[in-house]
Amino acid sequence: MEKEQSLDFVDGQAMSNGGEELMILRITGEDRPGLTASIMDILAKYDVDIQDIGQADIHSTLSLGILIRVNEANSGYVMKNLLFKASELGVNIRFQPVTMEEYEAWVKRQGKNRYILTVLGRRIRAREIEAVSRLIADQGLNIDGIKRLTGRVSIAHPLERTRACIQFSVRGTPRDREALHGALLKMSRELEIDCSFQTDDMYRRMRRLICFDMDSTLIQTEVIDELARRNGVYDQVSAITARAMRGEIDFKESFTERCKLLKGLDVSVMREIAENLPFTEGVDRLMYVLKKYGYKIAILSGGFTFFGEYIQKRYGIDYVYANELEIDETGHLTGNYVGEIVDGRRKAELLKLIAQVEKVDLQQTIAVGDGANDLPMLSQAGLGIAFHAKPRVVANAQQSINTIGLDGVLYFLGFKDSYLDEKAQ
Repeated sequence: MEKEQSLDFVDGQAMSNGGEELMILRITGEDRPGLTASIMDILAKYDVDIQDIGQADIHSTLSLGILIRVNEANSGYVMKNLLFKASELGVNIRFQPVTMEEYEAWVKRQGKNRYILTVLGRRIRAREIEAVSRLIADQGLNIDGIKRLTGRVSIAHPLERTRACIQFSVRGTPRDREALHGALLKMSRELEIDCSFQTDDMYRRMRRLICFDMDSTLIQTEVIDELARRNGVYDQVSAITARAMRGEIDFKESFTERCKLLKGLDVSVMREIAENLPFTEGVDRLMYVLKKYGYKIAILSGGFTFFGEYIQKRYGIDYVYANELEIDETGHLTGNYVGEIVDGRRKAELLKLIAQVEKVDLQQTIAVGDGANDLPMLSQAGLGIAFHAKPRVVANAQQSINTIGLDGVLYFLGFKDSYLDEKAQ
């Protein structure tokens, strides 16, 4: 025989010594200040427990979901009062019962791995979202949430260089992580988007040190090519540079050969080049945000300290490690270099060294570069990003950006445009 429930009223509120019900409330309609507070006011009167809650606001349209646990004897009062309040507010409300078995199955899923899949490009359409979401499903992952990281874009007055970024929060274990990486690379090429797949852990949310290559990353040129052009040996140097960046020849050997070709160049030419460096799209914005939020920034370059230090002064960069050209007493390049060559191996060593000095775990570090000699530091860092890189580098890097400027790094770090002030936009 079912136990009879008794109701008591305390200050006009219905109370019960019976069982409990679980239900999901789905509230949709035009958003307005105070709406959530009005709903919670009713739930609070009946001492309702909130098991889960989530809200999204798309173009002033609210979608609010609340999973509640309520005394069985009070559930009717709760639903009745919520229906009246919804009518008063001009929104829709639906109730869906949840069994205890369904709830416990949901709780067990909370222990599964969490990942962040970031999709970035000049624009993102339905076809890109369909392809990404289908891949997520094919890998046995479930989407927990989707949010836009980039700001609102005017249709009437479009920007010349737009940015679009959507972030998926997913849960589960990929069926084949390597196959997933390959599929994301293929999708990125075909749809002209960039995809970043990262484990959603504390390291991802607490990055602290970022190391950049300089040439063709922070600046849109190879400085050694510019020096060679001024010295009338551009074709020879450019050919050696291209082979080195593709990984076809040893970096140290190629560097030595190129330096020799610069012999006799006046130092004043270096100053002229430095003052006219073509900075990569998004560098100003990226540096402003990184400095504002306390990141330590380093340049680890196979280029030259003269130009690295010029960029350091411009942006307040913390560390610069590059190669130093030897200058004779007349102010001309000798064709030699001073000290140890900063090659790929040295870049990886320097990343680890700076992390130790700054007391930063390697998983909290970021490395960004474009060439084969950047791969060691990209693989060493917690987050390695190939930026407008050669195919071999993209294929071997954890993440890549090929569609927009260097400030795309901010979205891989989870920054949302609305969190940044106007100067950073």
